Amino acid sequence: MPFQPIQPEKRADAVVRQIERLILRGILRPGETLPPERELAERLEVSRPSLRDALSQLQDRGLLDARAGSGVYVSDQLGMQVAPALVALLQRHEEAVLDYLSFRRDLEGQAAERAARNGSDTDLRLIATVMDKMRRAHEAADPAQEARLDADFHMAVLEASHNTVLLHMMRAMFGLLREGVFWNRQVIFATATTRDALLAQHEAIAAAIAARAPAAARKAVEDHLDYVRAAHAAKLDADRREEVSRARLLREEERD
Repeated sequence: MPFQPIQPEKRADAVVRQIERLILRGILRPGETLPPERELAERLEVSRPSLRDALSQLQDRGLLDARAGSGVYVSDQLGMQVAPALVALLQRHEEAVLDYLSFRRDLEGQAAERAARNGSDTDLRLIATVMDKMRRAHEAADPAQEARLDADFHMAVLEASHNTVLLHMMRAMFGLLREGVFWNRQVIFATATTRDALLAQHEAIAAAIAARAPAAARKAVEDHLDYVRAAHAAKLDADRREEVSRARLLREEERD
C-alpha cells in the first residue's frame, strides 16, 4: 500500500509555511517589516531558535531581507521581478506606456470581475476604506496623495480577486510604475477636471464591486483605463507637437 508514516513537522518548517502563505496571498507585502524577533516568536508560540531557523530559510529563498539595526523585511525584489534589460528598454520607448495600460485594462478588468464575484465582505470593506481615503485626498486637492491612493485602490481590487498569480504579476507592474519606469502618475492628477473624472471612475468601480455586479465591475475598470490611456496618448501627441514647434522657433531665431 502507498502509505507512509506521518513525520512530525519541525516548528521552524511550520513558521516557514505560514510566512510563505502570508507573502503568497499578498498579506505581507514587499518592503514590509516583520515584528521584532521576541514579539514574533511569542505570536507564533515558537522558540526564538526555531524562529531564527525559519527566518534564515526564508532569507535563503530570497523572500526576506535582514537589515542590520533595522530588522527583517519582506524582500523588495518581490515587487520588481522584471529583467533590468527589459526595464531599460521600456524606459526608452514611449509606446510602452500605452501597451502597459492596455495590459492593465485586460488583467484588471478580469480582476474586478472576480472581486465582485468572489471577494469577501472584508475585501469589499477594504476597497471602500481606500475609496474613502481617495475622497478625502481629492477634497484636499493633494495630487501626490491621490496618485498613491490610486495604486492602493487598484491593488485592493486585485487582492479581492483572490488569484495569487494575477496579484503578484500586477504587483510587479505597479512596482515599475512606482519607480517611474512608465510615467510619473502624479501627472494625470494635475488638473482639476481630470481629477474629478478619475474620482468618479474609481467610485464606479467600487460601487459595481460592492453591488456584486461582475460585468459592471469589469466595464468600469475598462472605461477607467481607456480614459487614462486616451489621456496619455493625447499628452504624448501634444509633447511631439511641442517638440516640433520649438525646433521651428529655434530655427527662426537662428536666422536673425
